[in-house]
Amino acid sequence: MTEQQMWNQYTKVNPDAGSYDAWSFGGNTPEMTDMLADLVLKGTKTATASAFPVYIKEESPLPPVGGYNIILNTGNEAVCVTRTTRVYTTPFHLVTAEHAYKEGECDRTLSSWKKCHSEFFTGELKKIGQEFTEEMLVVCEEFEVVYSTK
Repeated sequence: MTEQQMWNQYTKVNPDAGSYDAWSFGGNTPEMTDMLADLVLKGTKTATASAFPVYIKEESPLPPVGGYNIILNTGNEAVCVTRTTRVYTTPFHLVTAEHAYKEGECDRTLSSWKKCHSEFFTGELKKIGQEFTEEMLVVCEEFEVVYSTK
């Protein structure tokens, strides 16, 4: 299903939804992107994190609380619609165990979250000519699934 088809279906049940952003999760492999989307569908993954310096470099606004997202898989197919419930920034070294757990990845511990995300953020920052540090700001976003076809 395309993002537009899913959005059309969703707005039949929620005509006041407004607009949305469509995106897929980052990952070191296509399998990771699809696995993260599946974790969202299962209700295991209710949060994500991004490198704040990328927002600065791309001059992108932070995700709005109450905003809608269509999560895509690696085939650009719509998986579900989420609504952002909380957004905040914090230094990488101050990300909490609660946030790591909400991300739903690996064993859901803070130590595994830090290992995976430091590797991912290192690659993301290298693309924009910056280096990862533990003081780097992280955009933490929490969300809920509001629509899926599964």
